[in-house]
Amino acid sequence: MKYSVWSLLILTASLMFTGCVTKGKFKNLETDYKQLQTEFQGSQLQLTESRTRATSLEESLAEARKNNEELRTALAEMQNSLNKSLQHSSQGNANIGKLVDEINASNRFIQHLVQAKNRSDSLNLVMVNNLTRSLSREEMKDLDIQVLKGVVYISLSDNMLYRSGSFEISDKAGETLSKIAKVILDYKEYDVLVEGNTDTDPISRPNIRNNWDLSALRGSSVVQALQNTYGVDPKRLTAAGRGEYNPIANNNTPEGKNRNRRTQIIITPKLDQFMELIEQAPPSSLDGN
Repeated sequence: MKYSVWSLLILTASLMFTGCVTKGKFKNLETDYKQLQTEFQGSQLQLTESRTRATSLEESLAEARKNNEELRTALAEMQNSLNKSLQHSSQGNANIGKLVDEINASNRFIQHLVQAKNRSDSLNLVMVNNLTRSLSREEMKDLDIQVLKGVVYISLSDNMLYRSGSFEISDKAGETLSKIAKVILDYKEYDVLVEGNTDTDPISRPNIRNNWDLSALRGSSVVQALQNTYGVDPKRLTAAGRGEYNPIANNNTPEGKNRNRRTQIIITPKLDQFMELIEQAPPSSLDGN
């Protein structure tokens, strides 16, 4: 929602306050304003309580906060106008009612977004719990699971996944991948990105030019195993490689290099579902006027 024409509407409302009014009518107007202010404060509280983590969802909530800030500015301008004038018109009352409707619609949309975010967070928590319960203590030593901004990251060490200096998946990785694949199969509404990462040591292998090639080949190997061995729909899968350029530790130590040599399986809600949700934002009757 955009409120770029509020100043013009406030000026119009002030100019239309040309007739004398009774104290009773003015009192009613003050009551309406206090009610409007109370509803606005409720809107601000709900905005504070909402915590968005999905990037597209966060942008939508930020837009909603911006819209409410614009509404707050419009309310302040209207308050100044009311304090300076003892006149009002039916058009002025209509504008106040329209403002109340805009705030209520914005609040309902924010609540809808918060509910969607909470539902996504709950699903992520269940997903992580299911996965960690299925993994053995030995397997947990070679992987790390995190949830950041509504996205599940499963980081697997190259020692567990691949043969040394290779992009071919080792035999001992099969059982762990099968457990991860089961979780992916259970959550069909999520997309999966498999991202290979390396340390800074150069690779010297036939047909592998550099660490870019190695990381991309490793990501592709895991994707193909998920598809061909475990039956994950390839339309949900993306293979990627980031070479040595996404380190999580210092490459100056063997321990740091070991941490950087990893493959991440990133499980995310489908972006198009969030876009459809954002498109449900209530239109402003003031847009374009």
